Amino acid sequence: MGEVRARGGGPLLLGVRHHGPGSARAVRAVLDVARPRVVLIEGPPEADGLIPLAADEDMRPPVALLAHAVDEPGRSSFWPFAEFSPEWVALRWALAHGVPARFIDLPAAHSLVRGSEEDADAEPGEPTSPPEEEPLRGDPLAALAEAAGYDDAERWWEDVVEHRGTGGDVFAPFTVLEEAMGALREAYGTGGRDRDLVREAYMRLQLRAAQKEFGDDGVVVVCGAWHVPALRQKRTVAADRALLKGLPKVRTDMTWVPWTNRRLARAGGYGAGIDSPGWYGHLFGAPDRPVERWLTKVAGLLREEDRIVSSAHVIEAVRLAETLAVMRGRPLPGLTETTDAVRAVMCDGSDVPLSLVRDRLVVGDVLGEVPESAPAVPLQRDLTRLQRRLRLKPEALERELELDLRKENDAERSRLLHRLRLLGVAWGEPTTSRGSTGTFRETWRLRWEPELSVRVAEAGVWGTTVLAATTAKAEADAVTAGSLADITGLAERCLLAELPDALPVVMRVLADRAALDADVGHLAQALPALVRSLRYGDVRATDTRALAEVAAGLAERVFVGLPPACAALDAEAAQETRRHVDAVHGAVGLLGDTVPGQQAARDDGLRPRWHSVLHVLSVRDTVPGVLRGRAVRLLLDDGALAQDEAARLMGLVLSPGTAPADAAAWIEGFVGGGSGGGMLLVHDERLLGLVDAWLTGVPGDAFTDVLPLLRRTFSAYEPGVRRTLGELVRRGPGRRPSAPAGGAGIPGFADELDIDRADAVLPVLRLLLGLDDDRDSTRGDHADGENADRENAEQERTDDNDLVGVGR
Repeated sequence: MGEVRARGGGPLLLGVRHHGPGSARAVRAVLDVARPRVVLIEGPPEADGLIPLAADEDMRPPVALLAHAVDEPGRSSFWPFAEFSPEWVALRWALAHGVPARFIDLPAAHSLVRGSEEDADAEPGEPTSPPEEEPLRGDPLAALAEAAGYDDAERWWEDVVEHRGTGGDVFAPFTVLEEAMGALREAYGTGGRDRDLVREAYMRLQLRAAQKEFGDDGVVVVCGAWHVPALRQKRTVAADRALLKGLPKVRTDMTWVPWTNRRLARAGGYGAGIDSPGWYGHLFGAPDRPVERWLTKVAGLLREEDRIVSSAHVIEAVRLAETLAVMRGRPLPGLTETTDAVRAVMCDGSDVPLSLVRDRLVVGDVLGEVPESAPAVPLQRDLTRLQRRLRLKPEALERELELDLRKENDAERSRLLHRLRLLGVAWGEPTTSRGSTGTFRETWRLRWEPELSVRVAEAGVWGTTVLAATTAKAEADAVTAGSLADITGLAERCLLAELPDALPVVMRVLADRAALDADVGHLAQALPALVRSLRYGDVRATDTRALAEVAAGLAERVFVGLPPACAALDAEAAQETRRHVDAVHGAVGLLGDTVPGQQAARDDGLRPRWHSVLHVLSVRDTVPGVLRGRAVRLLLDDGALAQDEAARLMGLVLSPGTAPADAAAWIEGFVGGGSGGGMLLVHDERLLGLVDAWLTGVPGDAFTDVLPLLRRTFSAYEPGVRRTLGELVRRGPGRRPSAPAGGAGIPGFADELDIDRADAVLPVLRLLLGLDDDRDSTRGDHADGENADRENAEQERTDDNDLVGVGR
């Protein structure tokens, strides 16, 4: 059996690369030959009771062992296993042959107690960020690859291990790897991994105990190749126990959780993050001709994306990959060669479809599964039950979910996702809907990450069900909220999540905090979220009357306190207050429309009161120009200010007696902020003329001061609006251009309708409006018909002119 067994007999030590398919095949071959009486595996011994679950038919890798501190679930670690992981293969072999299997690494109770904050973020076996002068702290195989003349450890490993068959001496790979690791450890010691000394001491103690129970020749150890020389080392029991004496520990729980290929691709899980888990899974599962089978998979994926890929492409790609391997001196084509062949033959040299191949195949969107009998916190069990009932299966692939809240199942899905967000389990993120923007629709972007299992375990301290846990956490968050806006935001989330028991507590805290908070900025920040919450009563059948009373009270306090708060503000504070004014204006507009019975209050009370506040702001000299201009604009938009009066106020502020900087700020408030101010100037050339006349009269020494403000204002307009304003200014506001000879006037500014330009948009308008387009879309085709078709052509012209009017 070579050097894998100690001279004079002893346990078999199989040094592997974690998540290496070549190592997995070699381990299975050795186990089939050696037939041990016990299999010892690098891993946390607390998981020994979970080993039988690996044989469950519902257990599908990738999966991971999750250990977390009972009193602090956020302190956790994972031990991932893929189908091609040597440890997983050893577990499955032991279960299939009725052989005991045990984990022998340092217990999680010790490994979860970190000596530094840096170690707290690392997974067991995962090295921390190393200094550049210590290359072995990253991956010992990188040093071997460099010694062999490779600049890529992945390529070296493929050449010497992955591309080897299982024929011949099955022990040879482990013998060679042990010798190489022994040389590395003689040269570099622990390679900066001092914690490994403690782990290896514990593993030696467990190995000795197994030898006493099963005999020297009945034990096989499957562990990282780096540890094999240390396990072979002759150390006394007393010395090993001395290293372990006094180690701190915490009370832990452990279970199986689903894992993903994407998470395997990160540098974690025994410190052996791999770039290509999908490729490695293919190498492990392909019975023969792996390159041909891989390129066939790639061709199938590209065909699904409507790319033209034939069998001839596959044949040519195989030939090219084999040729590249020969030219590069490799025994077989690897991932590099197959990728180059796919790019050249199937992707026409483009990296765009190649990125799809990498995402879907080289990495993959595989999400493992664990059986229901696996231990789990009660909250996880309730979540699993809800996911199954609502047909909302966790998936590793990101997807969008459209919900119609008028449907009961979709409404329950929405409530679940909102409750999980309140618990800090960000399975779904709300996004902008591409369809209706009504409050009865929601769009979510879903992706299940393995770390969410930890978040669920953390949230388990709040309750045993999703509803109970979310209610308890919302009540606690209300009490500890830092600002009034935080509480109103929490009230909004409670309505979205439908937490009837938590909402009264949140409302009581909100009322108490609002009564004590005299800061108008805080009140203005809190009001919009509160008013948005009122809209949910219609769709979600939630009683929001108490919320409406609090919102109306906040609005009244904002009305009273806003004018004094706007006096003597600097430029930065004025911009912040302007955002508050915009938010309050939108909230007042919604407040009367959201709750039945509030329309009269809006028409007879809140809306007029708000308009009176804006009138005060618009004429008070102590208010910054940006706020005065904004108040005039909001009044104009609401029809509470005549255009003549708005023009008069603009004329006053743009008079020579006003400082240029203050006038520029007024203009920014009036037509800036991306609120349609550009179109206002386009359609009201009188206002544009006032701005133009003021700007041309600004003294040269003051022009450089106002230029940044004006540039910020006008740069926010869309390109078409800026172009139109430029044309209007060029010809002079208020003057119509005269058509030059030949009828070639300025495009878009002729006195009459430009029929040819209007005809160009008719096909698009017909498509948008869903009109019958059986007839030809161009007027010329009708004019070429017989006399009997002239009436139809004339009718067509009339309809098209109507469409042009709609488009304008």
